[in-house]
Amino acid sequence: MINEYAVGIRRKLHMYPELGFDLDKTLTLLKSELSKIGVEFTEEYGKSSLVATINPEKDNYTIGIRADMDALPITEENNVEYKSRIDGRMHACGHDAHTAIALTTLKELYEIRDKINCCVKFLFQSAEESYCGAKYMAEDGVMDNIDCIIALHVDANCRVGGILLKSDEQNANVDNFTLEFFGKASHVARQQNGIDANMLAVRTYTAIELMMAKEVGYNKVALFNAGEIHGGTANNIISDHCLMNCTLRTWDDETEKALIEKIKAITELNARMSGGKSKFTIAAHYPVLINDPEITQKLRASAAKIVGEENIGKYERSTGGEDFAYFSRIKPACMFRLGVANADKRKPYATHTSKFDID
Repeated sequence: MINEYAVGIRRKLHMYPELGFDLDKTLTLLKSELSKIGVEFTEEYGKSSLVATINPEKDNYTIGIRADMDALPITEENNVEYKSRIDGRMHACGHDAHTAIALTTLKELYEIRDKINCCVKFLFQSAEESYCGAKYMAEDGVMDNIDCIIALHVDANCRVGGILLKSDEQNANVDNFTLEFFGKASHVARQQNGIDANMLAVRTYTAIELMMAKEVGYNKVALFNAGEIHGGTANNIISDHCLMNCTLRTWDDETEKALIEKIKAITELNARMSGGKSKFTIAAHYPVLINDPEITQKLRASAAKIVGEENIGKYERSTGGEDFAYFSRIKPACMFRLGVANADKRKPYATHTSKFDID
């Protein structure tokens, strides 16, 4: 019965994916279910987020459980009955499952709340994919009365029935930023009268890639990518504006800080040397997610009773980003990976792809 409840909630969420902070349908469903359960909840932390509390009177110790709720701007290609009903949007990272699992866990724990000698807070969080919703919840003090916090993330590289765990650093610093270049428009026949913003962007991109290749130590992990470049209006007009949408991934704070400063300097110099201007704007920052060794070990011991020690694998550190890190920087935390792949039924597809699905 409880499995049917979890699957039902997940599929309702999957059919109507929402982005960022615009989670009206998702929040309406959650509020309705929380009210049916009878649990207290508040919207005072962050934006478009909920915190539900079991045993608020038991303030001796509080465990936090976090679930992110937002989807991605991807068109789904799966032919399933619960396929996304909204073109160009899809739960391609499993946040629908995260929310359904957390809600189901809450429902079960609420039934036995008298047997639980602590408080449990469920953080249903918005905007993990784009705007660091965890950051805003943390800034509003959601962690003040939480002693430790856990979360899960579905993993298509792990089979159903298994989990992956890693102590200490789990992923990377992620800095998403835009570089804008401002030149001067002119007809190409009179190019000497213009300042080509596209040229400024191309030259800057090349200089950054050379810097990454030659100035980052062999023992450092650092990745740069300019995934979008937009500039110009016509083939015979010198472009007066060009935008590059970029990301930087690093494994330590010192390297991150140094590379950001170098990218800023390269951008400013390449614009100025041709008479143009530039602008550097950070869109989002995800710090390194650190799994507390003690909490990780306790989670492992608990999980072994359920899935068996033989089904617990080691998660290899990645260059991915995860804003659960904002919680892990404040209190002891652990995020584990939940296996959702079943190769016997269908080919496993990675998250953030149009054919991703869970068993």
